[in-house]
Amino acid sequence: MRKVLALLAIVLVVTSSLFAGGSAESTAPASAENPLTIKVANYALLESGYEDFWNGVKEGFEAQYPQYKIEWVTAPYGEILNQVINMAGGGDRVDVIFGEEAWVPQLYASGLAAPITDIIDADFVADFDPAVMDVFTIDGGIYGIPLYVSPFILYYNTELFEQAGLDPANPPKTYDELLDAAEKLSQLTDTNGNKIYPFGQTTASVVVSGNALISMIYNFGGDVFTEDGQLNVDNDGFHQAFEMLATLDDLGYNPQNAKLKDLRNLFALGQLAMYYDQSWGFNGVTSINPDAASFTASAAPLAGGDGTGEAVLCAHCFILVDNGDAKNEAVNAFVQYVISEEVLNDYMANVTPAYPAKNSMADMTAVAESGVLKGASSSISNVKKVPYVSAMSDIALDLCTLAQAVTVSNTPVDEAIDAFVRSASTKL
Repeated sequence: MRKVLALLAIVLVVTSSLFAGGSAESTAPASAENPLTIKVANYALLESGYEDFWNGVKEGFEAQYPQYKIEWVTAPYGEILNQVINMAGGGDRVDVIFGEEAWVPQLYASGLAAPITDIIDADFVADFDPAVMDVFTIDGGIYGIPLYVSPFILYYNTELFEQAGLDPANPPKTYDELLDAAEKLSQLTDTNGNKIYPFGQTTASVVVSGNALISMIYNFGGDVFTEDGQLNVDNDGFHQAFEMLATLDDLGYNPQNAKLKDLRNLFALGQLAMYYDQSWGFNGVTSINPDAASFTASAAPLAGGDGTGEAVLCAHCFILVDNGDAKNEAVNAFVQYVISEEVLNDYMANVTPAYPAKNSMADMTAVAESGVLKGASSSISNVKKVPYVSAMSDIALDLCTLAQAVTVSNTPVDEAIDAFVRSASTKL
């Protein structure tokens, strides 16, 4: 009987360890001879232009903290979130997730996301812009910590503007001005005779496209949700955003059903004059055409209807998982190592432009000397928080379906919105 009880105790200890952190680990203090490994989920390692930076992070962090090791958990962008959740369901929890602010509701709802204040030093957290941290706040807790931020800004090709007789120093500020400029840009072709699209808004069925559509709705002064997360689409701004998408499609100005990477490709090749993207999307452009910086400029999001051009604030962030004190200590060191001017300055200057979220990094060289960021700098103060909705990923995909209905399928806007409401209502 004693042997049975002893065996049962061992099983319970191992099982508890699996669900707490994926595997049973030594209780000895972490040291260079006995390093503690933290698992960091990071899709960016599989994307062109980011691998060198993240491998450099691993090398630099492990050199500075020899008592810790990083184990990357990778999967493509569209799969990493589900992989992390499925791994946790099998008892294998990662310690840190590199992702986007839009992932926070799902990870919070799944029970994985931990309040950052339980893991990160209070004085480090206090240096972040409160308005930015509000984006990560759910029920009074902060469930993500940003490396850097960006609204969906307007990138435009200055050379194409000149060819169309437009002033590159005076990009459109409203959607009406966009239509006027687009009429002239639509007459252009590239040197191979390919069509040049005047404008790009992503509508493909991926979560980031749904977030971009929410941002466009905010441009028009519209809403998608009430403050307590209920559906709220019976407003002019919501309708006007999709009416504009239908108009752009009817005129052939916007590529149908495009992912952001499709728009980046067209922009890099000189076949797209303007498009909405997060600031770090510029990395995807320059990875295709390193000379793109010579013709790329940025502007604040367009204003439509009664709106002021408000936009969704996006962020690349760390979402933390509480796997016990030892892991939390390592995660605290890792987060503070990465989110430092020493590590991020070169990254934001040479890999992907973005705006820092920490007050002490506001004047860092990478931002002050960024020609790409300059034109959209005012947009960082004209953002609107998306309320917490546990089914946000599903609603974002429904918004993509709505956008495709009024473009690809030519469904009347009111009819398409009614279908969206029926589908979205079942998920809230």
